[in-house]
Amino acid sequence: MPSLAPPTIAAGDFVLILSCPDRPGIVHAVSGFLVARGGNILESQQFGDRLSGTFFMRIDVEVPGPATAEELRAEFAPIAAEFEMRFELWDARAPYRTLIMVSKHLHCLNDLLFRTSTGSLQIEVPAVVSNHEDAAEMAASYGVPFFHVPVTPDTKPEAEARLLSLVKELDVHLVVLARYMQVLSDDLCRSLSGRAINIHHSFLPSFKGAKPYHQAFDRGVKLVGATAHYVTGDLDEGPIIEQDVMRVDHSYDQDAMVGAGRDVEAQVLSRAVRWHSQSRVLLNGSRTVVFR
Repeated sequence: MPSLAPPTIAAGDFVLILSCPDRPGIVHAVSGFLVARGGNILESQQFGDRLSGTFFMRIDVEVPGPATAEELRAEFAPIAAEFEMRFELWDARAPYRTLIMVSKHLHCLNDLLFRTSTGSLQIEVPAVVSNHEDAAEMAASYGVPFFHVPVTPDTKPEAEARLLSLVKELDVHLVVLARYMQVLSDDLCRSLSGRAINIHHSFLPSFKGAKPYHQAFDRGVKLVGATAHYVTGDLDEGPIIEQDVMRVDHSYDQDAMVGAGRDVEAQVLSRAVRWHSQSRVLLNGSRTVVFR
């Protein structure tokens, strides 16, 4: 039975996610472990990918008595080994420490900070990092530390080293590129694999470079959209988490089309961050499984 908890609040004490080669007995083994621990499963979702032969599962569970995520991980490890599972088990209400990176377009940053301030995102933001100073005032208005890390072709290695040092110093779980207009190096992408999310408009590859919305307007497009995906070394080609579109028509001028695009970008990115922070996104090769 689906959980009746609000979508922004975890229903149980812990969340378990896993993937492994598909075979009989997985659900029985996992549920048996939780029953033996006195657990009450409040939400369970699963998916078997026949193409890859991989099984995916997410469970939201209440566990009585004193228990920590570390203890449960250790107890579950033998079952995980038997079934060749990759798994994570977290305190369901623990907020993801999320570092946000931005350049000069601040709509996604503002949306994330506002949603965080109202409790609709299960994250806490220890820092905003930017290669420009435009976001300093907005970050200050939300009481979030701001770090200006300029980037030039000559200083890019030092800038990325500074970013990684902040990720480590601030115990960051997730990095969000909220319209951060710099290409990350392959080494940095590998360092942040599976824990960095990017947002971009969905006009690619048709309309590249500066002012893509103006290019789209000149071609008379009827849909604007956005894509949120994990960051990889392949520019804008990482595993997709969420996408959406909005219909436009002849009454939209360039500015109205830009505004519509910004709205879609902010909504798509916030959903991707919400699902990731609730352990609802599992990597499946170049694709994702999203248990919404």
